[in-house]
Amino acid sequence: MTTATVTQARVLNSEWIKLRTLHSTFWSLLAATAATFGLGLLFSWGFAGRLADPKRHIDDAASLAVIVPLRSYAVAQLAVGVLGVMVITGEYSTGTIRATLASVPRRLPVLWAKAAVFGAVVLVLMEAVSFVTFFGGQAILSTRHVQATLSSPQALRIVIGVGLYLTVVGLLGTALGTIIRSTAGAIAALFGILLVLPGMGEVLDLTSWGRHITPYLPSNAGGALLTNEPDPGSLGPWTGFGYFASYTVIAMAVAAYLLKRRDA
Repeated sequence: MTTATVTQARVLNSEWIKLRTLHSTFWSLLAATAATFGLGLLFSWGFAGRLADPKRHIDDAASLAVIVPLRSYAVAQLAVGVLGVMVITGEYSTGTIRATLASVPRRLPVLWAKAAVFGAVVLVLMEAVSFVTFFGGQAILSTRHVQATLSSPQALRIVIGVGLYLTVVGLLGTALGTIIRSTAGAIAALFGILLVLPGMGEVLDLTSWGRHITPYLPSNAGGALLTNEPDPGSLGPWTGFGYFASYTVIAMAVAAYLLKRRDA
């Protein structure tokens, strides 16, 4: 009887099978897609209505036309983040993680495979949805003779940035899920990072020293990639995204250390 050698390619294939056969994958990605596209069109329709109001004059309408359809990423990040958590905690909750780690004794190839497969799926899907949402939003705004194109200032960077940002959010969820090993706990931690810390940052902005901290908070730094007119004192688009990605890399490194050291 021959035993198949455990390779990274085989672990990747195993994780791909797991991901595409989970019901949570379909529903979470559907929610992220619906939130990005549906809300993006809704935001565009609302903005077009404001433009039609003769009592309102919007000086930066052309600039806002770039970002209004894609503001829905703020809702989509929740669905993507939850799925990122469940990619790993789903196995801890059912106990199947023991079988997984028994099949791959070195353990770390499992984490790398989960991150790679999940990250690739989210990146491809959300980049496609981002482009479709952008063009859909511009079709609505064009009825008011205000629209942007990919050649508009910062437009291509923002459209591509939505997919990149959501991918990093999902991977951060996977790292937190590996560290905490509880679906509820990891989701709470992720939502705290994405939603609570920015609120605390607004309070810190009231102090002189706080203004130097808030741009470096994870979601604030990552969100710099998705703005076309950064606030004074904020990080540059790619610099901010680099900090956000670095936080995720650090979290993933901690996750790898703990996965290697702890019992399943």
